[in-house]
Amino acid sequence: MGGYRIVQKIGAGGFGIVYRAVSPTGQEVALKEYLPAALASRAHGDAPVVVERSNRALYRIGFRSFLEEGRALAQIVHPNVVSVLNFFQENETVYLVMNYLEGASLQQFIVTSASLEHSKIFRESTIRSLFEEVLRGLRVVHQYKMLHLDIKPGNILVTDDDRAVLIDFGAARDVLHQGGKFLQPMFTPGFSAPEMYRRGQSIGPWTDIYAIGACMFSCMKGCPPPDAAKPDCRTNLDAMAYELRGKYSLALIDLMLSCMQTDPQARPHSVLSVQKALFRPPQAVQAAGSAEGYQATQFFPVASRSLSKPAR
Repeated sequence: MGGYRIVQKIGAGGFGIVYRAVSPTGQEVALKEYLPAALASRAHGDAPVVVERSNRALYRIGFRSFLEEGRALAQIVHPNVVSVLNFFQENETVYLVMNYLEGASLQQFIVTSASLEHSKIFRESTIRSLFEEVLRGLRVVHQYKMLHLDIKPGNILVTDDDRAVLIDFGAARDVLHQGGKFLQPMFTPGFSAPEMYRRGQSIGPWTDIYAIGACMFSCMKGCPPPDAAKPDCRTNLDAMAYELRGKYSLALIDLMLSCMQTDPQARPHSVLSVQKALFRPPQAVQAAGSAEGYQATQFFPVASRSLSKPAR
């Protein structure tokens, strides 16, 4: 497609498919294809996309948004944001060409670490180092007037050279959701902010900040936080956060909870605000391991000694 040779399919979701491919110059790349399963289908891999007449208007809206997402991401050159190298139209759809990254998702690391049943999922120094990089990337994204809208451990890639990279942006998802067709595929329970569930609510940088807090929670607890769509979400979240006292500093727990406030106006007002809070020296942890230190470190120092690398 477009001069790129497809090697294998490496991922698929409700809004598209990702392939590993080789460019005309021999560079290994990832191809992200716009193919919303609820709107479109095709007979085989290189056949034109078929869209029912009733779905064509919404498909084209998502198509244009996906293309604009590629154009916008192509302007961003940052080590913590996936790079879009090219984009093209073929087979009645559009493809984004991205740099191919070797590594494993943060979700895979969390699952592996949680299975070992240690007192902590990750050290506090690990969490702080990881989110220092994630926030750097997200801040640049917001500076370009873009939103991610689907930040979760599965969309944070930890590369083999120990770098955190935001992947899988959701501009097309947001547009299609606003069109009224996609309720469930749009959301990841636990990581989607309350305003994403309510039609007509304003979505902005504060929505991504909620997801950052949810990812921090997952790194501390080893599971997703309570779903914001449930009425008892905040009560359950506060109770689960209380169980983290003594394992992590109050400063880190409070930052996580402030990012996950139900009211967007009660959250930190910008990524920069979250960065400043993260960089403040944390209070001493009053449990075993409190002397581990908070200097910059590899993301997964525990993993490198006692964890198997997540299965690919």
